[in-house]
Amino acid sequence: MKEKILSTKTLYEGRIFDVLLDEVELPSGRRTTREVVKHVGAVGLVPVLDDGRIVLVEQYRYPAGEILIEVPAGRLEEGETPDQTARRELLEETGYMADEMKRVTVFYTTPGYTSEKLYLYLARGLTKAETKPDFDENIRLREVSVEDALRLIGRGEIRDGKTIAGLLYYRTFMLPE
Repeated sequence: MKEKILSTKTLYEGRIFDVLLDEVELPSGRRTTREVVKHVGAVGLVPVLDDGRIVLVEQYRYPAGEILIEVPAGRLEEGETPDQTARRELLEETGYMADEMKRVTVFYTTPGYTSEKLYLYLARGLTKAETKPDFDENIRLREVSVEDALRLIGRGEIRDGKTIAGLLYYRTFMLPE
């Protein structure tokens, strides 16, 4: 089932991702092209306060054209491990530091056209510190119960894929019955 890359052409090089056009040979011997958004990867975090509430962020997302409710997240920087990125992003976006940071799963965000792999973390033992958002981030915190987070998903108020995956993963596999 694996496809053999015959050639790669870079169509765009950007700060966040590159766009490639690959010519590939299919197992059948036929040739076709694949458009790929090459991405270094990212982390998403489910930060859980001592009282069980989840820390979410609200921010305007330009491509979506609206304010979205999300788990804190961010892309890996050059030379960073996913664990380092998770700790950095938690502090930058929420102003919290975590005593316990546990990677719970890894998944591809949209494997039909991007190589982006997302590392999902659970953060516990949160201590408030000072937020350090990136210069272009305008973030508002929202602390909600797990039940309220699930209701927000059910009502279509949370529409971000990594957030839906992270919250459902947490509810399904991390909470006691």
